Amino acid sequence: MKRLAKLKLLMIAISIASPLSTSAQNQNVGSYLQDRTPWGDPNIQGTWDRRTITPLERPDRLGDKAFLTPDEIVDYERASAAREDGRPLDFSRTSLSVHDPADLDYGSTVLATGQTSLVVAPSDGKIPAYTQVAEAEAKRLSKLREGRGPADSWTDRTLNERCITWGVPQGMLPQAYNNNLKIIQSPDFVMLYIEMAHDVRIIPIDDRPHLPENVKLWHGDSRGHWDGETLVVRTKNFSPKTSFRRANVGLEIEERFRRTDNELLEYTLTVMDDATWTDDWTVSFPMVRGEEPIYEFACHEGNYGLLNILSVARNLEKQERENERR
Repeated sequence: MKRLAKLKLLMIAISIASPLSTSAQNQNVGSYLQDRTPWGDPNIQGTWDRRTITPLERPDRLGDKAFLTPDEIVDYERASAAREDGRPLDFSRTSLSVHDPADLDYGSTVLATGQTSLVVAPSDGKIPAYTQVAEAEAKRLSKLREGRGPADSWTDRTLNERCITWGVPQGMLPQAYNNNLKIIQSPDFVMLYIEMAHDVRIIPIDDRPHLPENVKLWHGDSRGHWDGETLVVRTKNFSPKTSFRRANVGLEIEERFRRTDNELLEYTLTVMDDATWTDDWTVSFPMVRGEEPIYEFACHEGNYGLLNILSVARNLEKQERENERR
């Protein structure tokens, strides 16, 4: 929360350093600022594309370098395109992927701002360290799983693997594919339709209060309001069944949506959980207007992955029992 007061200054610094802040691109300022809904709110409706090969955190090799030069951008994009596994330059593969590289759709370009990471605060481009409380909780949960396999039950698999939800705010960040976000506005609500996992967030923007603290939801409880040209959304009351980088019930986020161009929507996310991280942290990146419709995300139809995982686990257990009897 302490970073929110500094956030506007940070965004100004990014816009000054960014290639987007040129006089040529300011020629259309009047048109997008005049774009209003019939009831007078800033019009942020449409389909917005989040694809980028800019990593979430700044790579160690870049040190304190916050922005790439034009020549470095060319080299970075060329090196990413040359990777055989379909992943951008600074995206590591920690396990076998179920996807063919041809199915991945990170995009082929870094952010137009030239940022070296999506994380813009802290200034080192890194997510802050976990607290001692968070580390202790991780050990406790690990101990609870002792004696259990990774597929004793379908509940041992992740929510996204089970096609339940990609989660908030994870679903709002750039992904390996399905990177579209559709926004629909009404006088009292804003709907965010996330292509990944077909997640839908319906956010009140009137004066209604948040739900009681004991009401926990998959996507948290969101309330929005307009701050000039910016839609501000505050979300809390996350279900303990969800997890965003180890955070759940104590997590609060603030999202800001602001048109900066006819074709660009600036998205800023501030993550707050004093029990999980030693400091708040902020992500910011522009989304690009898309022209194509979003098709249904049919997660389970024709997908035998979860069934096969459980089936193989049972077969391995059967083989172990047979080996023990020999």
